[in-house]
Amino acid sequence: MSPRHNRPRGGENPEEGPRGGLDRFGLESTEEWQGEDWKIRHVAGASSVGKRYRCPGCDQEIPSGTPHLVAWPEYGGVDDRRHWHKACWNAKDRRASKVQRSRNAPRY
Repeated sequence: MSPRHNRPRGGENPEEGPRGGLDRFGLESTEEWQGEDWKIRHVAGASSVGKRYRCPGCDQEIPSGTPHLVAWPEYGGVDDRRHWHKACWNAKDRRASKVQRSRNAPRY
């Protein structure tokens, strides 16, 4: 049996790259959305124990201890960070805008 190889075979370092890599908090990358670059950081469920967030994609609560991601504009501040479900972030371009209507309002 051959020894196990945990290194990439191509010789590249997974911590270095133009669009993402590892930082001290987890896996971080950059994506373009709506004409600007967004920083994306994956959050493990264990690091969010005791905290609850509301996903802007589905407007549902992200329960404590659930893996999710944090997204913010590249040149935004701390107040611009939003916590998303992974599926909601991946489907952000396919979702309709959230229009708030009263229960008796017409649909047109």
